[in-house]
This record gives sequence, C-alpha cells and structure tokens, in this order.
Amino acid sequence: MYFITVVERVVPVSDEHVQVTEEKFDGVEVLLYQPKQKGSDTELRKAVIYLHGGGWCLGSSRMSPYDLLARKIVTELNAVVISVEYRLAPAHHFPLPYEDVYRVVKHFLQKRVMAQYSVDPGHIAVSGDSAGGNLAAAVSQQLQKEPGQQIQLKAQALLYPVLQALDLNTPSYQQNQDMPILPRTLMVRFWSEYFTSNKALFRAMMANTHNSPESSSLLKFVNWSAFLPESYHGKYNYSAPAVVGVEGVGMDGPSRSITNPRASPLLVPDSTLQSLPKAYILTCEYDVLRDDGLMYATRLRGAGVEVTHEHYDTGFHGALLFNMWPTDFLIARRMTDNYVRWLKENL
Repeated sequence: MYFITVVERVVPVSDEHVQVTEEKFDGVEVLLYQPKQKGSDTELRKAVIYLHGGGWCLGSSRMSPYDLLARKIVTELNAVVISVEYRLAPAHHFPLPYEDVYRVVKHFLQKRVMAQYSVDPGHIAVSGDSAGGNLAAAVSQQLQKEPGQQIQLKAQALLYPVLQALDLNTPSYQQNQDMPILPRTLMVRFWSEYFTSNKALFRAMMANTHNSPESSSLLKFVNWSAFLPESYHGKYNYSAPAVVGVEGVGMDGPSRSITNPRASPLLVPDSTLQSLPKAYILTCEYDVLRDDGLMYATRLRGAGVEVTHEHYDTGFHGALLFNMWPTDFLIARRMTDNYVRWLKENL
C-alpha cells in the first residue's frame, strides 16, 4: 500500500472541465475541485467532502485514482469536491486525523464559505473509502450532536468502511484473513497504529483479547450474530471477544480510544443513529471489513435511516482504486458508476 501511495501520487492540475486548487480549511490542507463551466449567479452546486482510505496510516488525496474519482464527481454532478489531506498515523495518532477532517467539515459548512464556492447548503455529502469511510461515518454522527449547528449533511456515502475495533474475529475477518491487499494482520496493524505505537496493543488485537471491562458493555453493538444477515454467517459461530483488565493490554489510553465512537462509529445506541442523513454503503465479499458495513447498514435501517446497500459478490477491498491502466478493472468501473449515480440521484 505504501508503494501504491508513492507511485500513484500526482500533482493535480486543472483541465478544460475542472479547476483544481490547493487550499487550507482551518489549517488543514485540501484539494478543491470545481467545475470550470460557470453557472448563473443564482445557480448553486452540490458538494462532496471526500476522505481517502489507507488505514489512517497511508494514502493521500493526491493519489491518481482519487484525483480521477474527484473529477468524475465534479463533471457528472456539476459539484464541488473537497478532498482532505488529513494527518496520518503513526506520526499522528487518534484523534488527530479525525479532528483534521472535522475541522474541514465545520469550516466548509459556514454560510460565507459555501457562498464563496456557490454551494447549496441543502446538498452536501461526506464520503470516503475504508478508513475514510470510518472518518465520514464518525463526522456524520458528531455533526448532528453539535449544538447550534444549523447546516447538516444531506448524505453520507461509505465505501467498504471500517467501523469497529472491538471484535476482530467477525466471519469476514476469519474468511478473508489471508486475502491480498488487506489481510487481517495488516488491518489489525492499522487499528493498533491508529491508537498507539506500543506493540502490546497489536498483539492483544491479533488475539482478539484487547477488550476491557469498559468496552464489554459495548460489545452488544457489534454482535454479528444479531446484526449480520444469516447468509453471511457462513460456517462461523458467534463467540464474544474475551474481556481482560486494562493491565492485560498495558494500555489505558488506547483502551479508552477503542471505545470512542469517533474511532468506532458502530458503538452508539440507536438514539444516536436515528437522526443521521441517508446513507450509501458499499461492501465486498472478499474483504475483512465486509461485516462492519453490513452491520452498520442493519443498524441504520433499524433506527429508521434510509440506506442503500450495494454488495459486490466478487468485490475485494480497495477495488475502487483499480480504475487506471494497467489495473483498469471492470469491477472498479462498476463500483464507480453505481456510486456516482447514487450521489447524482440522492444529493
């Protein structure tokens, strides 16, 4: 993934249809994509705030697949796209990447800023893939709790998102533990590095023995036997993760972070989910994170939120990025087209 991040890094430039500029929103670097075609003085545009993936440790808004995706959204929706270059772990542990993203969203949702970019306050979405989907879900939850927040998001689009750190032995984690691109070991490493550089947490997470008495009361929110459609249970039987004392992990601070919904958006009651914006959730069969997305779709629907869930039986984690030669895969084009179509129809 690091190799891909470096090799596919580009300097986004304007073209005949899209104007690209580098900006700072409340001190956070963003790439701003706008249609070059000027509308009338009264025409307002839709906007998508996009958060790249990479396990909070890798990735960049400057990677060519993200640049290509942003341009497609701009041209097909006549929309403004804000692609966020948030800080990365392990140099910047949780909650810093989340806080960068939240600052960008809060800054953009000011009336004067939206007016500057001719954006309609009623047609703004937050979206992201993988770890970016995690950040998008967390921001959506936090924003609707914000006192005095007048402008809310209309939609959230989560592409194979990672949504919980309490149970790392769901059926999809077990079924796809050796799957290329994102094997279980790498995803567990991303989680542990997001919280701390202490390897004790990584070892505990690998054994699924990282839960403390504090987190045990939240395991009900990620009980896959209750929230995962039976067809996805496969040959696996539910066994609740072991609960040990914090001293067993040796990490008091990271242990508290694991239970924070800003890191694990699945760990909230239905009362928090009820007022969230409509959601698009993409999941892939060959992905350790499949069940995170499936459980969130189930819980959102149960709370009364409008959800569009698209599952790809032949999909794999990161497939959306394989949209350029020499890895221009048909499934990436299908995913992109369906995702952009949903934005066009729902934003």
